[in-house]
Amino acid sequence: MKFKTLLFDVDDTLLDFQLTERKALQALFQEEELTLTDEIEAIYKKINSRLWREFEQGKTDKATVTDTRFSLLFQQLNKKVDGKKMGEQYRYHLSQGHDLLGNSKAVIEKLNFDYELYIVTNGVAKTQYQRLNDSQMTKFFNDIFVSEEVGYQKPMKEYFDNVFERIPNFEREKTMIIGDSLASDIQGGQLAGIQTLWLNPTKQAASATIQPNYEISRLDDIFDILD
Repeated sequence: MKFKTLLFDVDDTLLDFQLTERKALQALFQEEELTLTDEIEAIYKKINSRLWREFEQGKTDKATVTDTRFSLLFQQLNKKVDGKKMGEQYRYHLSQGHDLLGNSKAVIEKLNFDYELYIVTNGVAKTQYQRLNDSQMTKFFNDIFVSEEVGYQKPMKEYFDNVFERIPNFEREKTMIIGDSLASDIQGGQLAGIQTLWLNPTKQAASATIQPNYEISRLDDIFDILD
């Protein structure tokens, strides 16, 4: 068998984060008696993406991401809010979202018979555990590695070193990471010396420096790679 261990990202790989994020923002704004426009949502996403990117690069910590994103958003809208409190409420709404991405559950259920499956995610631990439990996918994974608990994050080599130490009878050459993010999943896999599979539904171009070993547009196509 070419592979033994498969490491799966969560957001926009197994669970539909775009949909969950939208629902959580709508619930938050409704609670605050504010109107969520497409323009405000776009500004939020831009700020949020930048903060998570800085977190992945080790330039900021997770608390800064979760506690300041709404302050920064409303600063641009000339409105003062309690960013930390809004962040907590938003994470609560986010934790309620467990929409599956495509046939991800059926795919994981099938893979579970032949491979050792693990979760590797940069999300907030409490949120990710609840979403995975609610989607009834936790039982298919041998272990779940959340950056918040590991102490490092993807794509850092230290994150993967820690993960590999905790996988019994780990074989690097028989391990592959599957994820939608070039910057954290694919780059992380490269730095860790394992095979990489990029889930790329929108068929973006890979970067010159981050090239996946394999690429698919739907998770269902993973069997073509594994077989």
